[in-house]
Amino acid sequence: MPWDFAAILFSLGALAPLRGRAKMRNLLARPVLNSMDRLSLYASTIAFQWICLAVTAWRAWARGLGVAELGMTIPDAKRIAIAAVVGATILGTAHWMNLRRMGRMQPEARGFFQRLAERIFPKSDVERLVYFALALTAGLCEEFLFRGFTMAALSQAGFPVWAVVAASSAIFGLAHLYQGRRGVLATLAFGILFGVARTVYESLVPVIVWHVTVDAVGGLVGPRYLLPETNRLSS
Repeated sequence: MPWDFAAILFSLGALAPLRGRAKMRNLLARPVLNSMDRLSLYASTIAFQWICLAVTAWRAWARGLGVAELGMTIPDAKRIAIAAVVGATILGTAHWMNLRRMGRMQPEARGFFQRLAERIFPKSDVERLVYFALALTAGLCEEFLFRGFTMAALSQAGFPVWAVVAASSAIFGLAHLYQGRRGVLATLAFGILFGVARTVYESLVPVIVWHVTVDAVGGLVGPRYLLPETNRLSS
């Protein structure tokens, strides 16, 4: 494996998780975040992810990885469109119902997720708009990084398909270390599902749509169930 590919994979699986965990600790240590704090958090995350994508795409294309190897094609438009819509509907509905279930729990029983929601979920129309841009960014950038580049780099290195899916999913899970153990495990499960789909459909398009849907539902619907009325109406 080329040194730059190895460096990118190390950054995704080790440096990025450590950075995210440290950032989350600082975030949770603060008693409250105001609107400008959240907007700054969204904007800095958007910028960071696009920089990561740009650097990774540069090295991938410099090393000869083509658009097909990176999953940036649509070999069967109708089949992929159906998969994108059906999968997004199922995953979005399931996530919605899970948030609704959590909303019936006492806030103290929600633990870490409740503290995270109170700080990062959008609470005004402006925040919701920027958060949606963040969801789009995460879907596009993370799928390119983990299901596009990572799977292509591992395949080029000679790993069998099952190992490519498993390893890319593990790296994807670790990248979400800031969400705690449950978040890592949940993200790992999503990574396996997305990795299999990317392999089956030979395209990133369905998994990008699924990813954006899950993130958007979490941030745009989550406040309805997890935040007190006074917080949801504040700006």
